[in-house]
Amino acid sequence: MAEFHIRRYQDKDREAVKETFTLAMSEHVPSAFRHMLRRPLTQTTLICIFCTLLSTSGSLLLSALAVALVLAGAWQLVTYTFTCYIGVCSTGDLDRIREVYMERTDACFWVAESEGQVVGTVACLPSRMHASRECMELKRLAVRRSHRGLGIAKAFCQKVLEFAQENACRQVVLYTSTVQTDAQRLYEGIGYKRVREFVVPEVLAQLLNFTLVEYRYEMNEGGG
Repeated sequence: MAEFHIRRYQDKDREAVKETFTLAMSEHVPSAFRHMLRRPLTQTTLICIFCTLLSTSGSLLLSALAVALVLAGAWQLVTYTFTCYIGVCSTGDLDRIREVYMERTDACFWVAESEGQVVGTVACLPSRMHASRECMELKRLAVRRSHRGLGIAKAFCQKVLEFAQENACRQVVLYTSTVQTDAQRLYEGIGYKRVREFVVPEVLAQLLNFTLVEYRYEMNEGGG
């Protein structure tokens, strides 16, 4: 079993951090696509397209091809949405990790390293969604597929909780998508409580019904 250790981010890690985050986020495209297909609105639309073309053209092949084209377009839309999100992160805080996380006492960025390779990332900083400075937000949690099942994600979460405790925070919040079921099980197993679900307000996200889940960890309840 491969061993790993968690350390603070160094400037030499920047490209490896971006690659790790990109690979981890890209894996959610199929799940997000299936999530969209399960929507009643999506299913109704596909059925209407198929039935309308079948009744007007009488061609089963044409109707099936039309539905296939719509599905292909939907796949491209999901892929584009994730690509845009990854791009925003890569040119945003992931391109300025030292400035955003490391040059302040109330934020930090860590990497998991195994055999000299960065295989995971996590960060935290005061939550912008909560007025109190006593609330920390866990962000950018990602682990390469080749190193999952080793406890890296759980160790990352514990590292963030310890950092929050050191900074006298009462809560830690995080946001994950409804399609990331493994992540949800991890957070709930650690002691995070599901607070709410909401659809991301951007137009593309609303078309896909891309829903985020807010989780919250109360330090006093968790023994912190």
